Amino acid sequence: MTADAPAPRSASTLGSPSGRTEPAAGGTLLAAVVGRPNVGKSSLFNAMVGRREAIVSDVSGTTRDRVTGEVSHAGGRFLLVDTGGLVPEPETEMEAHVAAQVDAALSGADAVVFVVDAAQGATLPDRAVAERLRRSGKPVVLAANKVDHPRQEALAHDFHQLALGEPIPVSAYHRVGVADVVEAVADAMLPAADEAQAESGIPRFAIVGRPNVGKSSIANAILGAERSIVSAVPGTTRDAIDTPFERGERQGVLIDTAGIRRRGAVEQGIERYSVLRAVRAIDRCDVAIVALDAAEPATAQDLHIAGQVMQSFKGAVVALNKTDLLSEDAAEDNARALRRATLARLHFMPYVPVVATSAVTGAGLDRLLDVAFEVYEERAKWVEPRALTRAVMDAAARHLPPKQGRRALKIYRVKQESAAPPTFVFYCNNPSLMHFSYERYLENSLRAAFGFTGTHLRLEFRGKGRVHVIGGHRTGQDALPGKRRPR
Repeated sequence: MTADAPAPRSASTLGSPSGRTEPAAGGTLLAAVVGRPNVGKSSLFNAMVGRREAIVSDVSGTTRDRVTGEVSHAGGRFLLVDTGGLVPEPETEMEAHVAAQVDAALSGADAVVFVVDAAQGATLPDRAVAERLRRSGKPVVLAANKVDHPRQEALAHDFHQLALGEPIPVSAYHRVGVADVVEAVADAMLPAADEAQAESGIPRFAIVGRPNVGKSSIANAILGAERSIVSAVPGTTRDAIDTPFERGERQGVLIDTAGIRRRGAVEQGIERYSVLRAVRAIDRCDVAIVALDAAEPATAQDLHIAGQVMQSFKGAVVALNKTDLLSEDAAEDNARALRRATLARLHFMPYVPVVATSAVTGAGLDRLLDVAFEVYEERAKWVEPRALTRAVMDAAARHLPPKQGRRALKIYRVKQESAAPPTFVFYCNNPSLMHFSYERYLENSLRAAFGFTGTHLRLEFRGKGRVHVIGGHRTGQDALPGKRRPR
């Protein structure tokens, strides 16, 4: 049994203080508003920014240069650029100048808001601009403006022919549908934000948990500022709020989320939206800090949230919060007992560290951050191939692989295919012979040899045309998500 060539681990690069307040990004995200003249770009721009930045007029071509404004959304922000009317084939010097401005905005944009006039329908210039946008490869949000009455919403359907996704009916004049455009732009830029954050080497930590376990209190204690509204009323935090922070020479981004409720308890509207953003925060983070209430045993809802973190293959650390409510005479003994009880309840995640904390007194918060950074590094770990082969060979010698009748499982070689999450591929004669208990045995052997504290491992077993995965589902031979080995 052999292992593939070494895969060097890329160390995290922690830069100097940046003072950013943008949502989880290595720099300010930018969206450009484009469209042909007089479709209401400036009106929509002003509605999105929330104040009058661009001149609005019925005269075609009023906006000649780029105007920039800031849009606040979900505790973060992005920049919005209003451009002049985009003419497919500029004939005058002014039209050429506007086209150059638009091209400059497009080149630096992370997303594009393409504004069209629903009252006029899809015109030839619209189709020409749409073709230009498709060639740019930028994410496009299609805003069908001037839908000034609910009965006119059907007009937006005409723009499906532009092949730029679902058109959003908007009335910039009446401020109807503007929030939908802002939300769509933010969603379109999430991949750019996450890619920029990942490339920066700055870890993202999401504080998750059911309502009123002290998530915002933990975040504020770490950040030293009232970033989220803290209240005894469950559900005070409505959005996922991203805040960069520094701890000594280390940098990170802290995502404070709305409490994740049971499905039956989630109401329509703003609370449902908040829960969706909290679940999305798990997908966007590197390490999830699962906040539990030390004054109560871990509930089924707590276990469900922890399970969501595990199924997303994110790093995890449990913050056993509100230890200040425990009896002072036996606080240390109680904390130890609570750790044991918590791990017993989290039996499906025995690798997760548990840290006792108090957001009120600050106890345990330094330790919590140290452990969270450690889990981030463990999740990005690469194992030296020869050491990996030796560990698996030793494990197989201690406990022979399973067999069915005369057919025995044979593992030929093993390699680490990716990190974040750590993914190990075992090449064998017949993956269907693999038993769940032996999968767990191999996982535990890898942990005993290499650590991976707080990190969910993905194990895949490959044969001739067969794939079997522990901890996830695979239907083909496509590459798994994660940090790939440099080539």
